[in-house]
Amino acid sequence: MDPKGQTVKLNDGHYIPVLGFGTFAPLEVTKSEALEVTKFAIEAGFRHIDCAHLYQNEEQVGQAIRSKIADGTVKREDIFYTSKLWSTSLRPELVRPALEKSLKNLQLDYVDLYIIHFPVALKPGEALLPTDENGKTIFDSVDLCRTWEALEKCKDAGLTKSIGVSNFNHKQLERILNKPGLKYKPVCNQVECHPYLNQSKLLDFCKSHDIVLVAYGALGSQRLSKWVNQNHPVLLEDPVLCDIAKKHKQTPALVALRYQIQRGIVVLAKSYNKNRIKENIQVFDFELTPEDMKTIDGLNRNLRYYEFLPVIDHPEYPYSEEY
Repeated sequence: MDPKGQTVKLNDGHYIPVLGFGTFAPLEVTKSEALEVTKFAIEAGFRHIDCAHLYQNEEQVGQAIRSKIADGTVKREDIFYTSKLWSTSLRPELVRPALEKSLKNLQLDYVDLYIIHFPVALKPGEALLPTDENGKTIFDSVDLCRTWEALEKCKDAGLTKSIGVSNFNHKQLERILNKPGLKYKPVCNQVECHPYLNQSKLLDFCKSHDIVLVAYGALGSQRLSKWVNQNHPVLLEDPVLCDIAKKHKQTPALVALRYQIQRGIVVLAKSYNKNRIKENIQVFDFELTPEDMKTIDGLNRNLRYYEFLPVIDHPEYPYSEEY
């Protein structure tokens, strides 16, 4: 599927490319840039594109995919496209309309993967982060098992090939896995994962249930927005990571990406810089030694960049659990 044939088989029989292009952009990035860089990423060899309703750029990303299909660079089946169900549409009756809205924006007939973006339900409506007059986030209360059943129906309707979750802790995953009458297991759990937050316990849990871990924030974070803790150290400046990179004549970013691939994790590389996009695809050109892997494992400090603090008081806030 991607040029290097590097894919992982999901528990429903579909294949996901192990390297994905993340399209979430800081606010200063224009919509037309989203179109340009996504086209560029496909030209560079990316076949897995990760997007979401929340990112407000599905129209541009869809346009990029369609233009690369039109010019013969790829066929639709070469592209693995992920979209995500945002927290304001977790009520079961809102799930299919949300996916149909994404498909309409994308001008595609189906997505390859549709995932619950975040286990916290927010008040339905146009506002992505609904707040009251005091600026406090307005929560909704939804049984995630009912949301999941609505996703299963979207898969049966052919609107998405696979279904999964994101930002779930192991207890929330367990609730779905143990649901009476479960038709499809989640194929993945997409979570923040990098050498400072290596998610080894969650990874073991997911592997034991044949669920693929997909890593976002794999290069640390672009310091953006109210979601991110600004006080954390910059991952790519880590001296240990930089030493290993020097040894292999690679960049720290490539070492951070390679680390995940060798752990059996599907990794998203987010960049709006063309040189770095081209560079990130080179993750298949070298290998880390078992010693390198052990050394990078040693960097773990359970440090989370994306804390989603505006929803920390919600009963389903996922990060109160250890994993």
